Amino acid sequence: MLSERALSRIVHNRAARTLELSPSTRTHVPGPKPGMRYMLYLHVPFCARLCPYCSFNRYPYHEEIARPYFEHMRKEMHMLADLGYDFESIYIGGGTPTIMMDELIRTIDDARATFHIKEVSCETNPNHLAPEYIEQLEGRVQRLSVGVQSFDDTLLKQMDRYWKYGSGDEILELIDAAAPHFDSLNVDMIFNFPSQTEEILKTDLAKIEQCHCQQVTFSPLYVSHATTRKMEETLGKMDYDREYRYYQMVDETLTGGSDPAFERCTLWTFNRLDPTSGQAQDKNLMVDEYAVAYEEYPAIGSGSIAHLDGILFVNTFSISAYNEAIDEGRMPLMGEAHLSAHDLECYDFLIQLYHLRFDKRAFEQRFGKSVERALPTELAFLRLNHAFATDNDAELTLTPMGRYLTLVMYRQFLSGMNELRDQARAALTGPEHELLFGDGSPA
Repeated sequence: MLSERALSRIVHNRAARTLELSPSTRTHVPGPKPGMRYMLYLHVPFCARLCPYCSFNRYPYHEEIARPYFEHMRKEMHMLADLGYDFESIYIGGGTPTIMMDELIRTIDDARATFHIKEVSCETNPNHLAPEYIEQLEGRVQRLSVGVQSFDDTLLKQMDRYWKYGSGDEILELIDAAAPHFDSLNVDMIFNFPSQTEEILKTDLAKIEQCHCQQVTFSPLYVSHATTRKMEETLGKMDYDREYRYYQMVDETLTGGSDPAFERCTLWTFNRLDPTSGQAQDKNLMVDEYAVAYEEYPAIGSGSIAHLDGILFVNTFSISAYNEAIDEGRMPLMGEAHLSAHDLECYDFLIQLYHLRFDKRAFEQRFGKSVERALPTELAFLRLNHAFATDNDAELTLTPMGRYLTLVMYRQFLSGMNELRDQARAALTGPEHELLFGDGSPA
């Protein structure tokens, strides 16, 4: 699709210019702004198996490394408390946050004792949906997000997930057993794997419809330079020409027809509808992309990225350097990416469209100018491609094509964030410099 290729290139080039990492000399991130709501992101980088497409900071799990890491992460959390931060929500991502349950529980309980936490979201893998894990998470975690990616056994084997996490049918059973124990159990899926056929995607969608999850995320596959070779070796080369068709399949299957099972929450997050009322079971379910709900957010842990005062603050990707910084009483900041006023306008525009509705008046109130004056080229491109279902003085909403074009923009933005992570990893020396896969063997 010509518009997809043009838009991908434009956003890729802009992200490359914007997300340029420079060294940080700060010992702490800026303090909180009066009256602003904050959430806290915590990064746990350890995994039993390292996926071929993942660019997040991650390391093979070893207890002797992970246990002191959790202790240092809690110390970094208290540094934020000392700066005056309070949080109503925390999101724990990875990696695999549930890989060391006693330390995870201690960290959640510490956060609840320190801040006014209303909700906790946590990522996990299917093998941690076992009863002994669920018993500890229930009541502590309101939203559990399970990284499934696909129920297809051939794909799971190609991704090196089958032998560790079980077959697609086994994963489905675990999801159904775990779902009643949480306010929301989200199933995190990916579409447009190179070796994924339409039949595989149809089967995945059918299993999502029949399972008991309250929410599903179907994101497109996006990679970085560092993961491309390994992914192509295991899954094949990317084919963006079929991405639009696959996205249509996801959207139409989940939300189409006279009796849909889900409704759209964002571009690629869908909330299950109550079959008796036709209404969302809970309209306040948190989504994976926490930036949608929070304008700014601190982040802790090795390889985490905070967004504060128009700056992206990147923590060191080195576990040893991370621990050393905390022991010295400073935050482990290794780099910063400064966003211009125009960058922030583009970001706000993208995030609002990702959430399916753009509020023109809120944009003007925040930036002191209309979106027409701030982003004339972007609006002209989207209008030329019939992206807007509603386009008046108050708001923009999206057509099916508009949703896809926004997906392309957001996919490329997230790919740019992966490139930012690549820059941070490139600054490392020694064994930590290698981006590892599988059981920890070099790529």
